Amino acid sequence: MELDAFTIMPNHLHGIVVIHEQCRGTLQRAPTQTERFARPTSNSIPTIVRLFKSATTTRINVLRGAPGMPVWQRGYYEHVVRNEQELTAIRQYIQANPAQWDEDENNPDFAAR
Repeated sequence: MELDAFTIMPNHLHGIVVIHEQCRGTLQRAPTQTERFARPTSNSIPTIVRLFKSATTTRINVLRGAPGMPVWQRGYYEHVVRNEQELTAIRQYIQANPAQWDEDENNPDFAAR
């Protein structure tokens, strides 16, 4: 797995996760497979996102001395990139996204208007 284009926003991030062939090769399933409550599916996108959010929230809150404070937006959006044209368009969206922060509905300053 590797991270392709990405940008980090104040309360979320945009990124392209590239999933390479499975090393272990014993379990054949889509990485976007839905998990059942309290039964994570190893190496699935939901598990990867949950572990990333948990680990980074813990680390960020230690650094800012604010244990238990939320860091990320709830949930996430996933999409399987199917061709080079789509990949290029998504990379451009990710690169341009920070310029849209002032109008983002999740921006606390925007919500206060």
